[in-house]
Amino acid sequence: MAAMRVHVLVALIALAAPVAAHAQSADLVLCDRVAADPSDPDKPADVKGVPDIAPSDVATAIKFCKQAGASSRRAMYALGRAYAANRQTAEALAAWRKAADKGSSAAMVELGVAYGTGSGVAKDEAQARKLFEKAAQAGNPRGVSNLAALGSAGGGMPADPAQARALLGKAAETNAEAQYQLGLMLSNGNGGEKDDVAARALFEKAAAQNHPGALERMGAFAQEGRGGARDKDAAKAYYERAAALGDEDAKKALERLRCPYAIKDKQGKLVTTLCF
Repeated sequence: MAAMRVHVLVALIALAAPVAAHAQSADLVLCDRVAADPSDPDKPADVKGVPDIAPSDVATAIKFCKQAGASSRRAMYALGRAYAANRQTAEALAAWRKAADKGSSAAMVELGVAYGTGSGVAKDEAQARKLFEKAAQAGNPRGVSNLAALGSAGGGMPADPAQARALLGKAAETNAEAQYQLGLMLSNGNGGEKDDVAARALFEKAAAQNHPGALERMGAFAQEGRGGARDKDAAKAYYERAAALGDEDAKKALERLRCPYAIKDKQGKLVTTLCF
């Protein structure tokens, strides 16, 4: 059935889109259909993309993306995605290196993630930072947000906070993670003036897209009245949504709301809490 499906798709492409066939090969069309990344800046507007490659499409993706990859960096990047979906880490990294060498910012981000986490390669934060910086300079939203996240992990700062803030400003137009990271910088005054009102607006945008960290921050801002009105009911609702998505800070905040009174001994050590 799978083979028949592929042959039917090829036939339809050849019959229904002869003009498009001149612009790009049938291999690339099929690669895009089953493996294009919706967040890849190289992706044409008329290609929808798939967040995750379906297990039933992995073999098809590998076949056609490999054939199209010789002349298309986005196909080479998609080939890496297909290998990753098939748990072929070494092959995925090799494909992403080739795509990155051709200028694919999406591939640079994936390589950066690999170096940042030590997935399939020796962990190398410096190399991860270089890759994220290069992707960010190319305008990739994930490159920008990952660069900021790398700097903020463990309480650190990006190498150039002002530049990171400027790059995040561009990425935050469409990217929830960038909105969240820029909100953090604005709320802490990193890379420029502190602005709770603007930070809250960014957290609200990212929270609307179910970003766990932004939901937790909206809970805190609503609870404290930072950058806007104080609203305990809204704070609880935000915390609950963030906690449902696994945010540990939100879970702790909900527990503090439930048990707000701490009983301590003479040394200041917590003995118990009073809960409602």
